[in-house]
Amino acid sequence: MISVDMVDREAIYEELRGARATFRRLVEDARPDDLARESSGTRWTNQQLLFHMLFGYLLMRPLLVLAGMFTRMPVSASRVFAKALDEMTGPFHWVNYLGSCLGARVFPPRRMAATLDRVTMALERRLRAETGARLHSGMHYPVRWDPFFKDFMTVADLYHYPAQHFDFHKQQLTLRQVGARSGDQDLGDRER
Repeated sequence: MISVDMVDREAIYEELRGARATFRRLVEDARPDDLARESSGTRWTNQQLLFHMLFGYLLMRPLLVLAGMFTRMPVSASRVFAKALDEMTGPFHWVNYLGSCLGARVFPPRRMAATLDRVTMALERRLRAETGARLHSGMHYPVRWDPFFKDFMTVADLYHYPAQHFDFHKQQLTLRQVGARSGDQDLGDRER
C-alpha cells in the first residue's frame, strides 16, 4: 500500500520537473521582443515576470528554514508572526515588484533557466531527506502576501507552493507560441 506521504512526494517531484522543463522551453523560445513585451495583468514585462516565477522557487530555501524554526515553537508564535507580516503587505508588494524588476536586469533569461534547474534539483534532494513527520508539520503564513499562502500550511503544502505560483503567472506571459508564423498568437491563445 502506498502511503499518503509517498503520493505527496511523487506529485511534488513531478511539479519540480515540469516547472524546470516548461521554464527552459519558455526562455529558449523567447525572442528579445517577446521578453520586452508587457505581460498580461501585471506591471512587469515578460522577462521581469519570468524572474518573478523563478523567485518563487528561490524563496523556498528560506521558507523551509523558517518553517523548521516555527515548527519547534508553539503554533501561536507563527500565528503572531504571520499577522505581523500581513500588516506589512503594502511595503512587501513594492519590494516584490521592484525586486523582480531588478532581478530581470541581473539575471539574463538563460541564467534564469540554469538557476531554476539548480534550485529545483536541490529541492528534489531536500524532499528525499524530509521525514513524514516534518512534511506534515506546519505553521501560519501571511495570507495577504500571496493568494497561494493559506492561513496554515504544512511543509508538504509549502513544497507545492512554488508550482501553484509558477502556473498562475505562466498564464500571464505574453510570449509567442513556438512555431507560430505571422500574426503570432500569445502563449495560452490569448488575444492582446
